Amino acid sequence: MPFDPKSVVLEGRNVRLEPLTQAHAEALFAVSQDPEIWRWLPVPMLSSVDDVRTWIAAALKLQAAGAEVPFATVRKSDGAPVGSTRFLDIRTPHRTVEIGWTWLAKEAQRTGINTEAKYLMLRHAFEEHGAVRVQLKTDERNERSRAAIARLGAAFEGILRNYQTRPHDNYVRNTAMFSLTAAEWPAAKAGLESLLAR
Repeated sequence: MPFDPKSVVLEGRNVRLEPLTQAHAEALFAVSQDPEIWRWLPVPMLSSVDDVRTWIAAALKLQAAGAEVPFATVRKSDGAPVGSTRFLDIRTPHRTVEIGWTWLAKEAQRTGINTEAKYLMLRHAFEEHGAVRVQLKTDERNERSRAAIARLGAAFEGILRNYQTRPHDNYVRNTAMFSLTAAEWPAAKAGLESLLAR
């Protein structure tokens, strides 16, 4: 099967991942106005609908280049967009991809939405595209994110020192890197399905 992640709808019981479009801009702006959401991300808080439109346009440009696949995270119970996530660092010859750029509205955190979204993305990468590796990373100081990634069944690989600089505040970030391999996916999948069933 070709390794070529594309923009599709991924749907679970509680969450639907939709291809990100400009139609999501106003709703995403409305749920993104908590500085804590942006604490660990590489851009400052999006402070206007125009900022969100610019951010979406940049994501769609990367998608057109085959580099990323961005989604709007939609809560199924009311159809409300509550955040965003994406596939990035798509390395087609090596059949590897990263899940990242994930953020959620405060009201959607700790609801199972993030876990189910990651499950849908992991299943899509491994089972629909034959990925051999999916990686996830976060600021080494973000203990909550690190714990959430570990709960997915991902292995901690180490700290990448001085991995990236945030242009808006010039902070040089150390990054905690995690991954799942195709061989590890069946056990991780079973664990996630058990977690989601609860």
